[in-house]
Amino acid sequence: MQLIRKIWNFYVEGFRSMTIGKTLWLIIIIKLCVFFLILKLLFFPDFLNQRCETPGQKADYVGKELLKPLRQE
Repeated sequence: MQLIRKIWNFYVEGFRSMTIGKTLWLIIIIKLCVFFLILKLLFFPDFLNQRCETPGQKADYVGKELLKPLRQE
């Protein structure tokens, strides 16, 4: 347990003593949040809610899509 506490203190003290590092981490976190929000909104629409209304319909739709044979092109 003492080893875990030493490791935790090592990282906490290192982060406290940062000056530019805190700003860089903040920028990285903001960029990641914006990036994933934009990806979700633009590239991953909610198909099930658009095509189905009830959970049973959603389950049937997913089952049919999973069991479709692969198209041979």
